[in-house]
Amino acid sequence: MFELRDLYQQVIVDHNKSPRNFGKLASFNHEADGYNPLCGDKLHIYLNVSDDGIIEDVSFEGEGCAISVASASLMTDALKGTELAAFQQRFEGFQHMVTADIDEEPDTDVLGKLAVLSGVREFPSRIKCASLCWHTMKAAIEDSGKAAKTE
Repeated sequence: MFELRDLYQQVIVDHNKSPRNFGKLASFNHEADGYNPLCGDKLHIYLNVSDDGIIEDVSFEGEGCAISVASASLMTDALKGTELAAFQQRFEGFQHMVTADIDEEPDTDVLGKLAVLSGVREFPSRIKCASLCWHTMKAAIEDSGKAAKTE
């Protein structure tokens, strides 16, 4: 039987080698850049939100470490088809999960498959890698016009 650590490693490798939702959307109405100056991760989020506040499609481009790419891949999968109103709850839930005590169980009701990234807590210097896509997504939703940074 696999432990969560083994699953964490498998998911990171899988989503890094074959990222889901990678590439520029043909049609989008929100976008933002993200940058992690600590390790050089760069990310661009494309987002298509319907008039009634549904994330119809989301994708990303960029380059970075395996954790950054895998996190963006998992996030885009999780957010596609959800309401914008649910984003903030997931954003806060993800931020709490990656910064919580290592023994605290992740809230799978809020995070679903994203809970596998709770393993990043074992590597504090990598938390910013995992959360870059979330900050970039927030900047895209808010149309801030500024690059999201993890600093």
